[in-house]
Amino acid sequence: MNPEAAGWMFLVLTVLLLVGFPVAFTLLGTALFFGVYYIGWNFLNLLPIRIWGIMTNFTLVAVPLFIFMGVMLERSGIAKDLIESMGRIFSRLRGGLAISVVVVGALLGASTGIVGATVVTMGLLALPTMLEHGYKNELSTGTIAASGTLGQIIPPSIVLVLLGDIIGVSVGDLFMGALIPGLLLVALYCLYIFIRSSIYPHEAPPITNNIENGVDDSSPSILKSLIPPLILMIMVLGSIFAGIASPTEAAGVGAFGATLLCIFKGRFSLKILKEVSESTCRLTSMVFIILVGAAAFGLVFRGLGGDFFIRDLVTHIPFGKWGVLAIVMGIVFIAGFFLDFIEITFIHIPVLAPIMKSLGFDPVWFAILFAINLQTSFLTPPFGFALFYLKGVAPPQVTTPQIYRGIIPFVFLQLLALLLVVLFPGLATWLPTVLGD
Repeated sequence: MNPEAAGWMFLVLTVLLLVGFPVAFTLLGTALFFGVYYIGWNFLNLLPIRIWGIMTNFTLVAVPLFIFMGVMLERSGIAKDLIESMGRIFSRLRGGLAISVVVVGALLGASTGIVGATVVTMGLLALPTMLEHGYKNELSTGTIAASGTLGQIIPPSIVLVLLGDIIGVSVGDLFMGALIPGLLLVALYCLYIFIRSSIYPHEAPPITNNIENGVDDSSPSILKSLIPPLILMIMVLGSIFAGIASPTEAAGVGAFGATLLCIFKGRFSLKILKEVSESTCRLTSMVFIILVGAAAFGLVFRGLGGDFFIRDLVTHIPFGKWGVLAIVMGIVFIAGFFLDFIEITFIHIPVLAPIMKSLGFDPVWFAILFAINLQTSFLTPPFGFALFYLKGVAPPQVTTPQIYRGIIPFVFLQLLALLLVVLFPGLATWLPTVLGD
């Protein structure tokens, strides 16, 4: 073992990622160099076994299926229908348009879980409407960016599937455990918007005319937009929570259900199917090639004794295991300023999760903490991907500094939710315990 070499290995990886090298090839290239140099060519005999274990992992089959479900729903126009319907329901309230964006973000998160698609869709459809009705730029952009990231914590979530595989806990338990914290975030967002619009009414004025541009405002029209995604949520989550299907099987149900909804909407075609399949292949390939690189990196890092080095380091942190928890959460949060959630999941979590487990923390609980913390990586500059997505579709009068200022309150709300789950672990563990029993 060579802990010093493991430290240099991690430093080299970090520098190369910050310079801008592709994540998958940086992980794999760093692992191969340090593995061959410090461990020897025998290291290459172990690598295929590790990769084969990933490729034959049945749980990870859920990843492409959930991606297919999300892309199909985005192409079917359900996101657009949801935004228009919720906007009509809440528009007469002060801050109602912003609250409707939060609710739509939650529904789309439970239906698709793809941050880029959600942020872009809401940025194209909701942002111009909010600005047109006098909403402040910062409040509008912050609400849309933060709501678009709710799919990372509200199940079914791809990051929860990956965390379950890495930490070694049931993905179904993670889905159940993340439900209440996800709804807590939605409530915090809505409460903040309501309080802010009450204190500063000029930032989020109500809309008195709710029938615009000949849009159908009737209850049947609204229900017609709300019922399809709700049915899909019940099909996917209900089958998992009731114990009828595993998360992987439920992902297949979700992919099939999303295709049926697209057919019933009259928007299905071979062109749509081809586009959805191609997007699914690209996203799935990206996730799995990073996963292979992360597996190689983890193999070498542990072979050099890096995990023992870090464990010895953090065990000397003051305030016992709670001090370790604070440091670990701080590391993940700071990493989110520079790295994407997939990179953090595959690079940091395999090192940090065993430390948390050795200290006696509930694995479902700290997995949910990781998921909430990872959600901030989409919003924290300079590399918050939700900010890039939103800026790409925002009108010219919306500047980058306004987007950055707009997300600051929502990052604090996410950290508040993280603190509440730390103080009240039952928020994450109660539902899995009850439904498990």
